[in-house]
Amino acid sequence: MKPVMLGLALASLLSAPALAALKVGDAAPDFTAVASLGGKEFTFKLADALKKGPTVVYFYPSAYTGGCDLEAHTFAENADKFASAGASIIGVSGDNLERLNQFAADPAFCAGKFPIASDEKLTVAKSYKLNTSAARAGAKDVRGIEINHAFIERVTYVIGKDHKIVAVMSSNDDKLTPDQHVDKSLEIVKKIAAK
Repeated sequence: MKPVMLGLALASLLSAPALAALKVGDAAPDFTAVASLGGKEFTFKLADALKKGPTVVYFYPSAYTGGCDLEAHTFAENADKFASAGASIIGVSGDNLERLNQFAADPAFCAGKFPIASDEKLTVAKSYKLNTSAARAGAKDVRGIEINHAFIERVTYVIGKDHKIVAVMSSNDDKLTPDQHVDKSLEIVKKIAAK
């Protein structure tokens, strides 16, 4: 019964009316956030990542939930391909750093292959004009641990070195599955690298 409640909470988030999310050609808001890579805390700066090449910034509702687990695992499996194309990856959620440290190091999910950032106050999500919603009372993750943070809608941005948004993938608009966000992002960064 509890996984059903979590599913309903995520479904309500994904079916919420979209804000005017940023679109292709818009300048991506710069941000600095506390993040985890392989369970180790550091400060992620989008401006620093963009100096090296395009960056995939993907927002997701919560660590240790079905679609988010699939997306993180798929990004981890393809991290070397993104790096070969000169691209960085950063995941962003409302999870606190303690949860993210576990998720970032977990070999079944991020596996230490790319960083994930904590946006507990939702400032990054709001700067990207994304929908957020409170977790429903009693919602639990796949480990049975209560989720007590806000959910951010699943949207993936590919941002060019010039800080302009090159592509936007939304589960609401594009009907993409979480792993398809990864596939499409990789396809786009490979095209950028080929130019």
